[in-house]
Amino acid sequence: MYKEALRPVWAEIDLRNFDYNVKSILKKVGPGRRLIGVIKADAYGHGAVECAQVLRDNGCRSFAIATLHEAIVLREAGATEEIICLGLTPDMYADTVVKYAITAVTCSERNARAISDEAVRQGRQAGVLIAVDTGMGRIGYQAEDVERAAKEIAAMEQLPNLTVKGLFSHMSSADKSDKTYAMLQASRYRAFYEGIAARGVKLPMRTFANSASIMEIPDVYYDAVRPGIILYGCYPSDEVCREELDIRPVMSVKANIIFLKDVPVGFSVSYGRKYISKKPARIATIALGYADGYSRAYSSQAKVIVNGVLCPIAGNICMDQCMIDVTEVPDVKLGDEVIVMGSDGKLSVTADDIARATGTINYEITCAFGQRLPKVFIK
Repeated sequence: MYKEALRPVWAEIDLRNFDYNVKSILKKVGPGRRLIGVIKADAYGHGAVECAQVLRDNGCRSFAIATLHEAIVLREAGATEEIICLGLTPDMYADTVVKYAITAVTCSERNARAISDEAVRQGRQAGVLIAVDTGMGRIGYQAEDVERAAKEIAAMEQLPNLTVKGLFSHMSSADKSDKTYAMLQASRYRAFYEGIAARGVKLPMRTFANSASIMEIPDVYYDAVRPGIILYGCYPSDEVCREELDIRPVMSVKANIIFLKDVPVGFSVSYGRKYISKKPARIATIALGYADGYSRAYSSQAKVIVNGVLCPIAGNICMDQCMIDVTEVPDVKLGDEVIVMGSDGKLSVTADDIARATGTINYEITCAFGQRLPKVFIK
């Protein structure tokens, strides 16, 4: 039990495995390419400040986040590296972008001008990345709109106190076994870049490759790659070739049994009475619920590991607690450790297992666990 967590449940973050994953990715992409560590959403629930330090120790000098608040947290923790905000930042937040030296992603002259004006006002320099939509359908200049984009980017390059750093786009389905659409996006990205260059606009840096692209599409590595989920030891999907990259899970979720009771036949457990004992049973309670990221939709399929035995969740997962049928666990007692996600060396429950059972992706599982659970870092 980790007393400093102030709860008998915690997310265990193995920074040794995180370091292993970073090194595996660096080896995969080879020398001469920058690594932009994607640590948005508090490093997918793993702790952005701590993960940033491991990336820093491995020579990473650029981080990517999704919100201004995430950038501010890193700056206030002492980060001096480039911090890229991957989403568009409305003009009204230009003061924050400049104050905290955040590289904004933009796709309009108006937005770039707002950042430039604020940089002049503050007497600072600011930088932006140009976003092009190659098929994600989210943000960016349309890939075929080269003429207008070239004109606006050329104008941006003339704005005072503003540097156009490079070109950014994002893959929508590089994690599919069929790479047809990914290759179409790659060709659109290349054509846009070449079209811009042909009109006299030279973008100094290109970044396109996400986790799946890093694994399987080396043609889009360009100047900088952006690993996300693979940093945390999870694969982008079941369709990627896992032999392409050796990674280790970074997050485990553990709890201690806080209550035990023996119940007779016909005893009901939790909301909705979904569990009714068919024989005398032993029921354990842990202080973990759906407010901690342990989805209620997982209730009927959920399994945890208790003293080397795979045990089912008994009844619906509650907001802050859930119950486990530990009838088959010999000598179970208060305080025993429960592995909710992770491995005991023989049995395992992975983020992928939970994701499949709840109809989502492993990204969502780690992000959700990372929101409220106290984190214990292993270095």
